[in-house]
Amino acid sequence: MTDMRSIKHRIVTTFQRHVANPLNRKRPAQQLLETTGRVSGTARVVPIGGRRTGNEFWFVSEFGDRSDYVRNIRADDRVRVRLDGAWHSGAAHLLPDDDPVGRLSSLPRGNSAAVRAMGTDLLTIRVDLDD
Repeated sequence: MTDMRSIKHRIVTTFQRHVANPLNRKRPAQQLLETTGRVSGTARVVPIGGRRTGNEFWFVSEFGDRSDYVRNIRADDRVRVRLDGAWHSGAAHLLPDDDPVGRLSSLPRGNSAAVRAMGTDLLTIRVDLDD
């Protein structure tokens, strides 16, 4: 990874961790992803943005394997997603062969623009919802 990508990653994740994520978790309409911490075993909740299509929920990670929630999914693919205020359980699938930039064009514009602008290692994720 280049130094600029490392710097960008550090700046963005620090801002998200301390400012954006705590505020967004409180928004009732915010989509959230809950994973199980790979080390702690406790629930970890992060704001995300994506789209439900039938029994699938699609979104793109800004930092791919460098995202804690992606590493949590690698350890345990069982997740929950909050959509329209309701929690849904499912199995998450990391899709490195999917075109994440193309996928972003099918997802909500505002979040997709932020992911494109801030991300360095985009990775598509699909959650197969149980309900």
